[in-house]
Amino acid sequence: MKKIITKESQKFLETYLNNASPTGFEVEGQKLWLNYINPYIDEYFTDNYGTTVGVINPKAEYKVVIEAHADEISYFVHYITKEGFIYLRRNGGSDHMIAPSKRVNIHTDKGIVKAVFGWPAIHMRAEKEETPSMKNIFLDCGCESKEEVEALGVHVGCVITYEDEFMILNKNRYVGRALDNRMGGFMIAEVARMLKENKVELPFGLYIVNSVQEEVGLRGAEMIAQRINPNVAIITDVCHCTQTPMVNKIEQGDLHSGNGPVMTVGPAVQNNLLKQVMKVAEKNKIPFQRAAASRATGTDTDAFAYSNNGVPSMLISLPLRYMHTTVEMCRKEDVENTINLIFEALKSIKKDQDFRYMK
Repeated sequence: MKKIITKESQKFLETYLNNASPTGFEVEGQKLWLNYINPYIDEYFTDNYGTTVGVINPKAEYKVVIEAHADEISYFVHYITKEGFIYLRRNGGSDHMIAPSKRVNIHTDKGIVKAVFGWPAIHMRAEKEETPSMKNIFLDCGCESKEEVEALGVHVGCVITYEDEFMILNKNRYVGRALDNRMGGFMIAEVARMLKENKVELPFGLYIVNSVQEEVGLRGAEMIAQRINPNVAIITDVCHCTQTPMVNKIEQGDLHSGNGPVMTVGPAVQNNLLKQVMKVAEKNKIPFQRAAASRATGTDTDAFAYSNNGVPSMLISLPLRYMHTTVEMCRKEDVENTINLIFEALKSIKKDQDFRYMK
């Protein structure tokens, strides 16, 4: 497999992953992403909620989208006790089980306030072993009262993210929070770079879309799909690597980190588009895996597919271990193969191509 990720692009990836972009507050991450892809696009636009779109060939009538979502799961400050402890509400699918003893950043108008998820010592839990839940996890920011907390700038509605940052294990495992799905944003940005550097002339307009608010119901994709009104959409997100302990393959499927991107079969996926991209993978010797979606894919694919009277759409996923934790993990080879697959797939789409089953 040819090398795709450069030192410069990996440096951007680290910066991009370390930046906080919680659902509904993605703007700083979007600025980083746009600054990176700006040399590779003709123009860009944003919408009222922060979805950011880079465009190549903006005057073309036929429009193709490649898309990822920009937001990460987080928490909101919900209730501050008189003693200065902070209780929370989820912003997206945050996992309460991993919270105890984690360090966090509370985002305030005065800047970042550091805090920790407190938890009783093991010596104090001998008789009653409680499981972490949204009813009992809490933050401690080193204050003695509600007034002291508020003096730091913390109030109900402040958003909270984990402070864990990017690292590489064994030279080829990318690890960190928010790989779901800023890794997707990175991959579509790399596709834009490769198109520019290889001087590829596309016979259509390409819309490189980094959507907001996927983690709370595909909301950003719903909005931007209506605005762009594309003819084709290729969505990239993450899926589960099912090779780790405590995972039931009968329920979750048999997917391997390291065996290539995953292409999903399901009602929202347009089969002619899917088959075309699978043939592209086979022709270019790009390894891939298959997954089945019972109803919805649960990704922005659904939002694009069912918009604008129906848009031929498909999903290419990156196998990920430990989703919605602070140590999400993927393989560099899978990232490069996904980038290459989207790049080659775009080159296979013809001007004004009609994907309908019956004509």
